Amino acid sequence: MSYIFYPDLVLSAYREGYFPMAEDRYGPVYWHSPDPRAIFPLKELKPSLKTLKQIQKCNFTYSINNRFFDVINACAEREDTWINEEIIGVYTALYERKFAHSVEVYQAGELVGGLYGVSINSAFFGESMFNTVSNAAKGAFYFLVEHLKQRDFILLDSQYLNPFTQQLGAIEIPKKKYLSILRKALDKNCSFK
Repeated sequence: MSYIFYPDLVLSAYREGYFPMAEDRYGPVYWHSPDPRAIFPLKELKPSLKTLKQIQKCNFTYSINNRFFDVINACAEREDTWINEEIIGVYTALYERKFAHSVEVYQAGELVGGLYGVSINSAFFGESMFNTVSNAAKGAFYFLVEHLKQRDFILLDSQYLNPFTQQLGAIEIPKKKYLSILRKALDKNCSFK
């Protein structure tokens, strides 16, 4: 683990609106704090009836924090990735300290999708998701949304907007507004699990 990239530093960075990403599978880690920032408006967020029916047809089952290492490695297994070995090491350490969390999606007992991120008070910072069957990532996402709503979380951070997160309901807001929401979320004590 690099002396400039370690778990406590990552937690401090999140609290200031920054997050780490590697340049690629073998590249260095850089800090990001985009303006505008992408978030999911938690209170209004719910799947469309069509999406809900598609997910329900798949007969998925879900768990939380049962297979973190498998989930983060599956998220890294793509041609274009920002998750390198250093990222995996630091987030695994954060998981062991109960800051990083995973949602797992199963079909017929097999892991077919999931996501992971970091939780600090009532803020959840989404990092990555994967699926090996259609709709498993969506299933993981909406399972997470309901989980966060039940625990009265304030912020679900998406970091950057892309076509998939936009389809799930992510929006962009000015960085100044994001930092204001972040402060409120950090001031409110919530437990992820």
